[in-house]
Amino acid sequence: MKKIRFGALFLLLSASFSCKKSDPAPNPPAAVKFMSLTNGSTWTYKFTNTPSTTPVSSNYTITATNRDSVANGKTYRVFTNSAGPNEYYNITGSDYYTYRSLKTSFIDTSLEVLYLKDNLAVNGTWEQNVPFSVDVFGVPVPVTLKFSNKIAQKGISKTVNGTPYTDVTEVSTTLSLTGSPIPVTLTSDIHYYYAPKVGQIENETKINFSTTGIPPSSVDQKTELQSSNVL
Repeated sequence: MKKIRFGALFLLLSASFSCKKSDPAPNPPAAVKFMSLTNGSTWTYKFTNTPSTTPVSSNYTITATNRDSVANGKTYRVFTNSAGPNEYYNITGSDYYTYRSLKTSFIDTSLEVLYLKDNLAVNGTWEQNVPFSVDVFGVPVPVTLKFSNKIAQKGISKTVNGTPYTDVTEVSTTLSLTGSPIPVTLTSDIHYYYAPKVGQIENETKINFSTTGIPPSSVDQKTELQSSNVL
């Protein structure tokens, strides 16, 4: 069970037989994945906070290493992040996972997220429930944050930072909270875009959170791929 302060919850914020000899049939080409785990691959992103009002932007680069780490029974490839702690990625069949440490003045936890299922058709869905313990007037109260994900579009074209991408998949995500002892309003509008081999090319996240006795909080962020060298 993970513990966070109630007012910061919104920050948590994806085989034939033949009778005569013949040459073997060639193996079918491997499917192109929506992420590369190859050592030395790099991605540079532009992160913008509050892009619709007073935007503040900065760039960061993630780099795939040759190191692995094991978590929750899965082997994750370690990625360095020029602006923060390491990131961890795993591809298991058609499922894409990330495992990250979240550490702020309010939060100190790690979280595994199933952010993409590339075998689903448009409107295919999956959910993830994350239990937390929140501090309400000094008393720990268990609540659950639900991630509801949907394949919103597949095979689309999208241009990011002047670079056109094809066969892009869009994942839309909404958040909901259950178990709160006091009324909570949580709204979200989150969209991720993934291109074959390259991975995430853009993310837009808007979250609004309000509850009794605490000033409303909001998140309005955008992440755009600036360049990549995918091996």
